[in-house]
Parts: sequence; C-alpha cells; structure tokens
Amino acid sequence: MTEALNVLGEKLEICCTSPMTGFYRDGYCQTGASDFGSHVVCAELTADFLEFTKRRGNDLSTPRLEYSFPGLKPGDRWCLCVSRWKEALDSGVAPPVVLSATHQKALEVVPIEVLQEHSLLNN
Repeated sequence: MTEALNVLGEKLEICCTSPMTGFYRDGYCQTGASDFGSHVVCAELTADFLEFTKRRGNDLSTPRLEYSFPGLKPGDRWCLCVSRWKEALDSGVAPPVVLSATHQKALEVVPIEVLQEHSLLNN
C-alpha cells in the first residue's frame, strides 16, 4: 500500500483521535474502494455546519452509543465527505479545513485554491 498524501502533496497527517475519526476510524482521512462517500476532508466543525448537515439528514451532533459515537461539537475535527463539504461551501457554511490532514482525493472535487481559502491558519 502506498503512503497517502495530503492536498499539499505531503504525507497525510492525522486529523483527530478524540473522537476517533476517518472512514477506517484510525484518525486519518484516508479512503479506499469501500468509502463511497469519500471521507477525505479534515475539518474543524462549527455550529453552523453541524446544523446544516443535520438538516441534510446526517446528524453528527447526537451521540449514538450503539456505534460508540459520542456526537460531535463545534471545535471537534472530523473527516467529512468531500461532497458534503462542497455542498456546505456552496451554502456558505463550510467549516475550516486542515490541509495537512486532508487527503489529496479532495482535489478531484474542490480546487486547492478553494481549500486554501478555507483553511485553518495554523494547522
């Protein structure tokens, strides 16, 4: 398996381990053939985004103990589906991105310049 790269062309860094994120729940925004949602954008969640995605049918803020999911709050980092992040961008509520932990596959949907405009300053 080749080393995953981020949108900057460097080694993909960890997004978050508390709570544990990533399609593979390893803390990284890695992807593979079974990740149909392409969970590749590492974002620092905001209240506006959490409300937006809840209205779209993906409630990330409510704990789901049966899945060991604690529920997310503003300030948490999470690997988002690139299509949902783009949808939030188009609606004006995209959360800031951690470029070093965002998988290069995100560039298939969102240009690097757009991600840079929405990046956290110190990530």
